[in-house]
Amino acid sequence: MHRILLLGAGKIGRAIATLLARSGDYDILVGDVEDKALARLAGTAHIDTRRLDVTDQGQLASAMAGRTSVVSACSFTVNPGIARAALASGASYFDLTEDVATTREVASLAAQAGPGQIFMPQSGLAPGFIAIAGHHLTKSFDSLDEVRLRVGALPQFPVGELKYNLTWSTDGLINEYCNPCEVIHEGARMDVLPLEGLEHFSLDGVDYEAFNTSGGVGSLWETLHGRVRTLDYKTIRYRGHRDLIAFLVNELRLAHRRALLKDILEQAVPITLQDVVLIFCTVTGWKGGYLTQVTDARKIYHRAIDGEPWSAIQITTAAALCTVLDLHHAGMLTTTRGLVRQEEVDLVAFLANRFGRMYQDAGHPLPIPPCP
Repeated sequence: MHRILLLGAGKIGRAIATLLARSGDYDILVGDVEDKALARLAGTAHIDTRRLDVTDQGQLASAMAGRTSVVSACSFTVNPGIARAALASGASYFDLTEDVATTREVASLAAQAGPGQIFMPQSGLAPGFIAIAGHHLTKSFDSLDEVRLRVGALPQFPVGELKYNLTWSTDGLINEYCNPCEVIHEGARMDVLPLEGLEHFSLDGVDYEAFNTSGGVGSLWETLHGRVRTLDYKTIRYRGHRDLIAFLVNELRLAHRRALLKDILEQAVPITLQDVVLIFCTVTGWKGGYLTQVTDARKIYHRAIDGEPWSAIQITTAAALCTVLDLHHAGMLTTTRGLVRQEEVDLVAFLANRFGRMYQDAGHPLPIPPCP
């Protein structure tokens, strides 16, 4: 069995632990500072739990002993410390961060990796799968013009003026709304303002908007720099959401009082498990002398797994991380030491994987089979 240390037993961490445990191929130690979160996983086959403070390097080192890989489902703020502990232990490292500065710090640590040790940040939905899908589309073109990435995790039944429910990390959400956004514009890499670049579209009779948010493009701008005129990432919301967030973040200046903004959102905006994830990757370029456009579009709904309701954002985020982890252990990643960018993962291999197929199954997922 592959011995994994999973740090964080919140909504996403618990989903990752459950998927890995159901496969029967992973021995998982889950660490969290909250006993209540750990109790939800107690008694599950192939899962052990430990109360653990990830800011304590001694506790981290003890938990990592004998573990093949370390997975962080924690806030981006603690990921650099976890990555440093992973480097020292010789374990490979995976996280879900969308924070650009954190990813750069992890990448610098990856340069010191030992044989067979990889560092793979941004292994979720966006960044993560969106880069895998977008990069896959670029491979069929003779030359590229535009790559546009769009993702939204939305309530299936929106109410209120925001037309939004909390579906994942509030810290991550605020990061996306407040931090600069990396793009390629007219062939040059630059930072643009979050919440700008507003656009509207309709799908299946529903009106949506999309606007700049931070982090979603991941490292794809580095991979495509010099090859594409335009590359950007935007978050999808129901119409009207962006203006209200801009009022909070910009006019009330809550971008500079993020703890207060987090408290407001978590006290006023309910969570939901009844959500839908929209994914659009559109690439334009030249094929055989013709300007051509190709799109990969997916819509993934919440569903029940083993009788338990799971949100679409839980499914897509956890399945993405479990897939790249599984591909690494199966020897199916081309990079076997140091930093692995998400776009290095082959989309066909991702979707054929026992976890990755959740991105294409419309109904309830089948039981996850063990490795042959």
